[in-house]
Amino acid sequence: MEKPSNFLRQVIEKDLEQGTYSERKWGGSPGDRQHHDQGGPDPAKIRTRFPPEPNGYLHVGHAKSICLNFGLAQDYGGVCHLRFDDTNPEKEEQEYVDAIRDAVKWLGYSWEANGTVHDYHASDYFDFMYRAAEYLIEAGCAYVDEQTPEQMRVNRGDFSRPGVDSPYRSRSIEENLARFREMRDGKLEDGAAVLRAKIDMASPNINMRDPTIYRIKHAEHHNTGNKWCIYPMYTFAHPIEDALENITHSICTLEFEDQRPFYDWLLDRLQEGGLIEPPHPRQYEFARLNLTYVVTSKRKLRQLVDEGHVSGWDDPRMPTIVGLRRRGYTPESLRLFAERIGVSKADSWIDYSTLEGALRDDLDPKAARAMAVLDPVKLVITNWDELMGAGHLEPCSAPVHPHAPERGKREFMFGKELWIERDDFQDPPPKGFFRLFPGNKVRLKYGYVVECRGALFDATGKLYEVQAELVPDTKSGTPGADAVKVKGNITWVGVADGVKAEVRLYDRLFSVPQPGAGEKDFLEELNPESLKTMTAYVEPSMRAAHGGENFQFERHGYFVADRKEHLSLPQQSGEGKYVFNRVTGLKDSWGR
Repeated sequence: MEKPSNFLRQVIEKDLEQGTYSERKWGGSPGDRQHHDQGGPDPAKIRTRFPPEPNGYLHVGHAKSICLNFGLAQDYGGVCHLRFDDTNPEKEEQEYVDAIRDAVKWLGYSWEANGTVHDYHASDYFDFMYRAAEYLIEAGCAYVDEQTPEQMRVNRGDFSRPGVDSPYRSRSIEENLARFREMRDGKLEDGAAVLRAKIDMASPNINMRDPTIYRIKHAEHHNTGNKWCIYPMYTFAHPIEDALENITHSICTLEFEDQRPFYDWLLDRLQEGGLIEPPHPRQYEFARLNLTYVVTSKRKLRQLVDEGHVSGWDDPRMPTIVGLRRRGYTPESLRLFAERIGVSKADSWIDYSTLEGALRDDLDPKAARAMAVLDPVKLVITNWDELMGAGHLEPCSAPVHPHAPERGKREFMFGKELWIERDDFQDPPPKGFFRLFPGNKVRLKYGYVVECRGALFDATGKLYEVQAELVPDTKSGTPGADAVKVKGNITWVGVADGVKAEVRLYDRLFSVPQPGAGEKDFLEELNPESLKTMTAYVEPSMRAAHGGENFQFERHGYFVADRKEHLSLPQQSGEGKYVFNRVTGLKDSWGR
């Protein structure tokens, strides 16, 4: 099926038609112009990249970016690089690097192409970045500034007044080189000096008022150790990384739009100096994902974890990819979601129901069906022994999937005692209630028709047993089964072979569409009903459920066997711990 167009596809198609990047060479790995000039024609028609900073777990917004960058590369005969933007030595951790790789793979994408594994670190390019910084100094385009941070902030100006030149701006090239090398050699303390690009202190774009490109930070880096005590700023490093990797279309979110002039300025200077291969990459911005009932700020997500509001980064209520995966979301559903919301330049809010709708549409044709009773009460058939014989269990069956008969049947036993949902009995019954109340007949799905005779309650008035009589010759699928007409049809699980399970009913973590909007504390808007844990009974086929396997519990919605805590044990090995998480209901329960 042809995918809907968007402005990014139009840009790429125009570049391919005009051959914008067709003459570029590829040296087999990232490198400067000399390196690439020694290679052959670039086998990739386009190159994109997914460049996360490894300082946290990826969330649903990153999933959109992954699908976008890897998807465009796939669709246009290109390659997408996985790059870790690890220019900040104090925040990155290997745990996050591993989690990011796992998330991209789980979503169905690979960074290996044409015999090359395109897995890179920004810190791999520190040597070139330093060389580029010295080139800018030598070209009169950068200088070392030793103002205090406060002086720099004041002298930078604002939207109503231009900036003021630093007193260090007129230093000679020789002075700047010498001072920059002292910064590199550890002779200055943190914050004592920075390297700034020399552009225009009166620019209406404040980002072009001599932005900082290197700062001093005496800190050990997870990849380069203690080799460096100066580190490039992200806005300096990112365009260089793109250029060294032969990226053609550098796709980022709208907050970087104001940085694009500096992106182009820097790469224009390096291209003029022959340091990078022409034509250099171009940056394009799209609107980031704003999803209702969700926060995606890494700071807020970390606060939720650190303060114990959730059980961890993979809590099924979290919008992290590991959380969504444990909740029961599939890679296909997230890719479908990304495709449906599309790409635009305008910020907007996507309703959470769109995400859940993509999941339902993916799971409906795939998820095996099963019966489950989440709030169980016992149903006793009082004439069972008389009609069927004491201790008799009647085998019943149902299709694994109603629209895929080739997937076979699931088997379970109908006996004297069954589990049913507590709210399937009402006395007196409300208007329009067709389930169990004295004198009413219902069909127990895939089993028999029964007629309710009453119920038993304990001293507190709590229902503990419903009583009914079996209507003979009404077993589903047998001749004459439809002779008795009923309006109610309820699910059940046999007491004899039902499997006890813990069921976790997860819901949206926040009770308002835009948590923390305005001056509100987002923690005060947590949904107190976001997790309910119940002891339930599921049909015997669930003994074989594997962690991560999705099911539709009839009437109740889509569930997944918990990846961490669900034990899949052969029947003969005895009861293990069975845990099922609700992924989503059969329809949107939050709709207005």
